[in-house]
Amino acid sequence: MSLKFQCLFLVFFTLNMSFSQEKDQVLLKVDGEPIMASEFLRVYNKNLDLVKDESQKDIDGYLKLFTEYQLKLKEAKRLKLDEDENYKREFSRYQKQLIKNYISENKVTDALVKEAYDRSNIDINAAHMLVRLDATANDTIKAYNEVLALRERALKEGFDKVKAEMHNGQTIFIEDLGYFSAFKMVYDFESAAYNTPVGEISMPFRTQFGYHVAKVNDKRESRGTITAAHIMVNLASKDSLRDPEQRINEIYKKLNQGESFESLAKQFSEDKSSAKNGGKITPFKSGQLSSMEFEDQAFALKNDGDVSKPFKTAYGWHIVKRIELKPNESFEEVKATFENKVKRDSRSKLINEAMVTKLKKNYKIDFNTEAKPYFTSILNNDFYNRTWALPDNFKKDETVFTINETPFTYDAFGKHLVTAQRIYTGKNIPFSNIVDKEFESFFEKSILQYREDNLEAENEDYANILKEYRDGLLLFDLMEKEVWNKASKDSVGIEAYYNKNKSKYQWSDRVDVVMATSAEKSNMKKILKLMKKGKSEEDIKEALNTSDKQNVIFTKGTYKADNPILPSNFEAKKGISDIYEHHEAFHVIDVKAVLPAGQKTLEEAKGNVINDYQTELEANWISELYDRFEIEVNQDVLDTVKDTIGN
Repeated sequence: MSLKFQCLFLVFFTLNMSFSQEKDQVLLKVDGEPIMASEFLRVYNKNLDLVKDESQKDIDGYLKLFTEYQLKLKEAKRLKLDEDENYKREFSRYQKQLIKNYISENKVTDALVKEAYDRSNIDINAAHMLVRLDATANDTIKAYNEVLALRERALKEGFDKVKAEMHNGQTIFIEDLGYFSAFKMVYDFESAAYNTPVGEISMPFRTQFGYHVAKVNDKRESRGTITAAHIMVNLASKDSLRDPEQRINEIYKKLNQGESFESLAKQFSEDKSSAKNGGKITPFKSGQLSSMEFEDQAFALKNDGDVSKPFKTAYGWHIVKRIELKPNESFEEVKATFENKVKRDSRSKLINEAMVTKLKKNYKIDFNTEAKPYFTSILNNDFYNRTWALPDNFKKDETVFTINETPFTYDAFGKHLVTAQRIYTGKNIPFSNIVDKEFESFFEKSILQYREDNLEAENEDYANILKEYRDGLLLFDLMEKEVWNKASKDSVGIEAYYNKNKSKYQWSDRVDVVMATSAEKSNMKKILKLMKKGKSEEDIKEALNTSDKQNVIFTKGTYKADNPILPSNFEAKKGISDIYEHHEAFHVIDVKAVLPAGQKTLEEAKGNVINDYQTELEANWISELYDRFEIEVNQDVLDTVKDTIGN
């Protein structure tokens, strides 16, 4: 926890907000501004367990604390600290972080997270057929029918035959994808694959790349995450006299002779990125590497430290060593990580769609039916060249739609279209289709932004936490300006305060000691003899400690005579003591000096002096605030509050 955050907590710990508005009345006014009884009760009940001072648990004592908080807020606003750019910037950063917890559709998010976790525990082997189609295309019948025909051929003639004849790598892709699991493919493809039984080919489905069908070859339980190292010899060698297979077998022979895998990798592996690390590569799961042969060889190793025989892949000859295999983690262990992945993944579109659907039901929304035809009429071919601009007679003040009476204008949607031009560069899509698609995008963005902008009014929990931070951050800046900085930087004031209150800053009796400690009395007897002979600490440690056993530890310092680090029967007398038994160990104490009680210098007492001076400054400052702002307490309401909590 940062120092600033700790200070903030101390400043506003009394302001957690959670209260009922039932039968609410004004409890007090600060400079004419009303503070409701419900707010006070909320604060009191929320923080009762945090208050250590029993006097502050009494309503009158707590009311004083609460009133002083309100006075400080008034002063901060009088000084316009809430208008400071640094304050606004820091508050905005916090608000953006906090709002993320309140604007997701949690039920949908939770379901997607659990689904992703379940899928991550299953490796799926699939192939696909893809007919490419631009993501913005609306005429999709031709592509759909084409991939459907490919599917029919694959069912009759076999997948491999169709692949050999039809794959061109440009408009049609027919590929084996190997094994994969959650997050390795776009979500629509992943879902189609996981929902298709083994041995079957799915019906056509669309992704951002076009229309696909997925053929599922196998499903198996995830093999976990493996950390491995390898030695690789390239298939294509610059050395024309060297045979790659012979080379890898020579290295394997050296391994069997007992030479270090890591050392051989550094010397001979031609995978330069891993060779410098003894062949170690980044941990991986099935489907994460581009070589299924390599994965299978690695996962086939039974124990940590096991090494494979040489094997060949498309990249070269390898020997792989298993370093560690981690089984699949529990849902609770990975839930937070998976939630972050879901929100970054294409799944996030589903979360937004669910939230938009929910908000549509909660808000009153009116659409201008003339808006879409108008925008369709003002688009022209410049749009496809990214040179389109809003016309001079553009009706910028007209309303596209309203959300709870808040208007969203033609101007805002027009600017959205200007920005969207880049998506449609060089494409000949009907303007009505463009307007429909971009209107949907603009509406989603607008309604989600409206939710953010109005969340404080709609969600009490969010409003309370945000107010807590807003006020707390403001008071931190105020206290720093009016008390903390003054107390720490006012050297004249600090010295004057010290001189006025010297009697508070006294040393008790102290001892300057070197203490030897050992768990065994027999060792301590040896240590005592060596200390009496004048041997140094280093000499004693060298004589008693070994590479595998710590028989003596020395402690140095100046302590009060009653410090618990010292034995309870410790005798503050200069010289080397007898053996003490204390804290289930044995000690010999060499008292270098006995320091009698006396006055602390300002330098010695400075930390305490600054704290006390700060307390005095704050008390005087609060008195000034009471004089500056008028406080009115409604005694009848206060009595009701006392009755409510039985105080």
